[in-house]
Amino acid sequence: MNNISCAIETKGITKKFDGITAVNNVSISIKQGELFGLLGPNGAGKTTLINMLSTMDEPSSGVARVWGFDVVKDASSVRQSIGMVFQDITLDDRLTGRENLDLHAMLYGLNSNIRKKRIEEVLALVELTDRADSIVRTYSGGMMRRLEIARGFIHKPHILFLDEPTIGLDPQTRIHIWEYIKTLTKEEGMTVVLTTHYMEEADHLCNRIAIIDHGEIVALDTPEALKNMLGGDVIILGLKDSNDTTRLYDIYKNDGFAKIVSKKNNEIFVTVSDGEHKIPYVLNLASNAGISILSVSLHKPTLDDVFIHHTGHVIRDKDTIEI
Repeated sequence: MNNISCAIETKGITKKFDGITAVNNVSISIKQGELFGLLGPNGAGKTTLINMLSTMDEPSSGVARVWGFDVVKDASSVRQSIGMVFQDITLDDRLTGRENLDLHAMLYGLNSNIRKKRIEEVLALVELTDRADSIVRTYSGGMMRRLEIARGFIHKPHILFLDEPTIGLDPQTRIHIWEYIKTLTKEEGMTVVLTTHYMEEADHLCNRIAIIDHGEIVALDTPEALKNMLGGDVIILGLKDSNDTTRLYDIYKNDGFAKIVSKKNNEIFVTVSDGEHKIPYVLNLASNAGISILSVSLHKPTLDDVFIHHTGHVIRDKDTIEI
C-alpha cells in the first residue's frame, strides 16, 4: 500500500472513435486491494475503458489516474505499475512456459536471481510447475490462460487488468481461474480490475461491480447491494404475443402494485414483496385483460435482473465485437 487515495480514479473520462462514443463521461474510484468488476455485454465499452487506463488508448476528454499517475502525462509510470491480461492469447507458443515468463520478466528489468525466484512462485500459484518446460503449443486453452495470468503479475504490479480472462473456457476451467484470481488479491495484495460479460463470474469474484452499457456506468455497488436494491421477489411471466406483452406490461406499470416492472422479448419481470402471495393477483390482472400467460416462475433477484432493470435488455442481446 502507499499514500495515494485510491488505486484508480477517473473523472469524466470519454473516448470517441470517428464520431462514435465508446466510453461516455465515466467517473469511478477503485480502492487499493479491491477486486473490481466491469460487467457488460460485448460492445459496451469495457475494453476501451481498460485500454485508456492502461495507456494503450488516449482519452478524448476527462482525467484518469492509475496508482497516482496521470494516464496521459505519466504514461510510462502507469505502465510500470500495472500488469495486463488481454482477451486474446498473446503467448509465444514456440517457447516453453518458463521461457515466456522469463522473457516478460526481463522486459520489466528483473535481474536473473529475482526472475528465477519469481518464476517458480507464479508457476506454483497457477499450478503449472510440472508443465513449465513444455512448449506452450502443447498446452490446453485453460493452461495458456493460467500462464498468461502468471505472466501478467510476475513483476509484482500494483494493479492487474484482466480483460475477459475466462472467455471461451469450459465451466470447470473457468471456476479454477476464479480461484487463482481470488488468490492474487489475497496473497499478492494486488488490485485487480476484471472485465466480464458473465454474471456468475462478476457475482462470485468482485468486491464491487460497475454495470456498463453503451459506454456509460449505469449502476455501481457490491453484488449484494445491487441485487438488494430491487427488493423482494421476481415473478417472470412468459407470453406468446409481443403485443400482449406490451399491453400487460403497461397494465402492471399503471396498477402500481409492483416495485419494478420490466420486459424483454415476450417476458415480463415483476418485482414484488412476498411474491408467492402476489402471483394470483398478477395472473388475475392478465385474465381480466383477456391476456393468456404461457408460463410463470418466481425467484430471488439476480444480477441478470439488475442488468435488465438498468438497461432494458439481457446482457447477451448484443453480438458485436467489444470496443
